[in-house]
Amino acid sequence: MDLHLKNKIALITGGGRGIGMYTAKVLAQEGCDVAICGREAKYLEQTRDELRAMGVRAAMVRGDVCVAEDAKRIVEQCVAELGGVDILVNNVGNNFGGMLHEATEEDCVKTFEVNVFAAVRMIKLVAGPMKARGGGSIVNVASISGWHPQLAGTWQYGSSKAAQIFLTEVMALQLVHDRIRVNVVSPGSIIWPGNSWDEFRKQNPEQFAAYERDGFPMGRLGKPEEVADVIAFIASPRALWINGRNIPVDGVEQPTPVAAFRGW
Repeated sequence: MDLHLKNKIALITGGGRGIGMYTAKVLAQEGCDVAICGREAKYLEQTRDELRAMGVRAAMVRGDVCVAEDAKRIVEQCVAELGGVDILVNNVGNNFGGMLHEATEEDCVKTFEVNVFAAVRMIKLVAGPMKARGGGSIVNVASISGWHPQLAGTWQYGSSKAAQIFLTEVMALQLVHDRIRVNVVSPGSIIWPGNSWDEFRKQNPEQFAAYERDGFPMGRLGKPEEVADVIAFIASPRALWINGRNIPVDGVEQPTPVAAFRGW
């Protein structure tokens, strides 16, 4: 299927690795020019070079979307180097602190800052350039933790992702007359080399096996490219009649079994 993305311009936060990197590559395969941003130059440079090798224009901007000045510079540089913004993928996300009595107020504020406030900041910054190009598409990357509590999850992460899902529909309503769609993709547990699930699998093979067996009807965790494919479709003109929606990408993941959770 042709997603009609050739010569579109995408900006992906946290695009140097993980889901952001895979999304950048899927969009590039569809002929999309891509700007990526993040805090670690080595990952950004490597991904930018790989994107250029795919035959598209690619830009990288080192910066932190949680810092207002950085976020503004990221969007301005994307527009200056590539000519505008047609697609924004708010991929950056994180959790700070542990369970209820372990997490500090600062941890909780930082979690909401990166998962909610940074997304709103980026949406506000790209809305003008998108409108100038006749509209666009925004995809927020949340999590099934936003409505599907996990025993091993934290309240601040799940609550911030729930807020991200809610704000998506509100933003979609507020930007619809500018021809800007806003949707959210909610991955389940996703594993790739070097991420936290991969490290847990290496350090706790028996617990991981139990979690994978009991929590996933399909018998495995998800792959980042499976999330990236959904993001690319939702961002594309082929999904024009999808707006303000939350799309789970989780393989019908089940709540964390108590037996698997014990001893973590």
